[in-house]
Amino acid sequence: MLNLSVMLEDSARNFPDRDAVVLGEARLTYAQVNGAANQVANLLNTRGIGRGDKVALSCPNIPYFPMVYFGILKTGATVVPLNVLLKGREVAYHLDDSDATAYFCFEGTPELPMGQAGWDGFNATDACTEFFLVTADPAADSPIDGAETFGHAIASEPPAYAPAVTEPTDTAVILYTSGTTGQPKGAELSHANMAMNAANLPRLFDFHPDGHETYLCALPLFHSFGQTVIMNSGFSLGGTLVMLPRFDAKAALALMLKEKVTFFAGVPTMYWGLLGALDDSVDVDQIAANLRRSVSGGSSLPVEIIGDFKKRFHVEIQEGYGLSETSPVATFAPAGSEPRPGSIGKPLWGVECKLIDGDWNEVYGDDAVGEIAMRGYNIMKGYYNRPEATAAVIRDGWFRSGDLAKRDSDGYYYIVDRAKDMIIRGGFNVYPREIEEVLMTHPDVSLVAVVGVPHESHGEEVKAFVIRNEGASITEDALIEWAKEQMASYKYPRIVEFRAELPMTSTGKILKRELT
Repeated sequence: MLNLSVMLEDSARNFPDRDAVVLGEARLTYAQVNGAANQVANLLNTRGIGRGDKVALSCPNIPYFPMVYFGILKTGATVVPLNVLLKGREVAYHLDDSDATAYFCFEGTPELPMGQAGWDGFNATDACTEFFLVTADPAADSPIDGAETFGHAIASEPPAYAPAVTEPTDTAVILYTSGTTGQPKGAELSHANMAMNAANLPRLFDFHPDGHETYLCALPLFHSFGQTVIMNSGFSLGGTLVMLPRFDAKAALALMLKEKVTFFAGVPTMYWGLLGALDDSVDVDQIAANLRRSVSGGSSLPVEIIGDFKKRFHVEIQEGYGLSETSPVATFAPAGSEPRPGSIGKPLWGVECKLIDGDWNEVYGDDAVGEIAMRGYNIMKGYYNRPEATAAVIRDGWFRSGDLAKRDSDGYYYIVDRAKDMIIRGGFNVYPREIEEVLMTHPDVSLVAVVGVPHESHGEEVKAFVIRNEGASITEDALIEWAKEQMASYKYPRIVEFRAELPMTSTGKILKRELT
């Protein structure tokens, strides 16, 4: 038996009175978080939901996330974390595609009415029959007619629960990713995938097993990076998670000082933001005195940021690499090693890497470029209900990433190009095909090509090259505003350029490399 909820269960037994999560002035112990997760598990059981069922969760970095996440796992059901920026149409797709039978959704804010989008998506599905609106005030009535509030639903449930017996190969989490072929796909990750990846990380960061680390939880927990590296790994050690629902560099620095944060993980734009927010009002020396480890992923860090961060905070940034399909961490710079700018480090314990060509043949030689492939305990079971898509990326246990890399004589890997066409905007993966398909539904749009263009703070920005239908007069601003209503905020194009024609090959494929 192995259930990912052991990450919370064990620490609740060993450190019941230790702070597990902190949000503002609210501090919840491991015993309190575990008790609330048990109430969630009991609630789901009363609704007939258990092992093998899928339960979706839309929630920012607040204490409710781990409560619901581990509560779902305790029943033997599968967690389906959703991006909190999804609109109703997108929520409905994910609920349908994952066969979710229940859905927990945070109410959001007036500026980001997450609950309403979730409710609209829920009502557009058939299989999902249970909706729980998570309100900031657990005693509050639902602001949405017909929606059952989380607080009222669990109020009478007992805070004790014996986790369901699950096999290591049972699916614990379905993380949605996407590709150049269109709609998002759900990567099925087993209890063994997730638990071993989280448990393996402390050896990378040179943590003492009994050491108490304080993590700034700035990475979104619905994403694989924050979920494994911060929450699951942190809980496995009895660490304290300081929640930051939305990244703001000034707020992050203030929390790092106040809560004596020892561990920070972020994407490059977060490091860029932290350095840019430093001024005379920030006690950077005291923050640096507490900070023991900092790690980065998502895309390569510029050399200047690595150097500036070490100069100001007196700590090396360890860079790593992985995907949702790899639980997610696959490679990392070894603790204590000299930084190699641009390198994603070496394979984790229990993980193998190699470089291959388009026909799965291994590519040899120092600095030879090939597609990075990985094999190990961390590789997903496959894409949910997509055997053909799974077969295209997994062969004999090896997973091909779609990313081109090279390897030096010391075994360090370097990504030289990302998966074809993918845009990384502020740490979020944006897939042009999905954006193009949505834009093409506008009556004034004839043809679209979406590319990433350089951006100072986000790394890349989404730009759409558009051919209008004959007689159409829609403006750039009008199309951007329309797209904003159709897609999550990190997806829609901020730049639109109208063209009379787009460059194409002789076979009719758009030459995106000629679009800038």
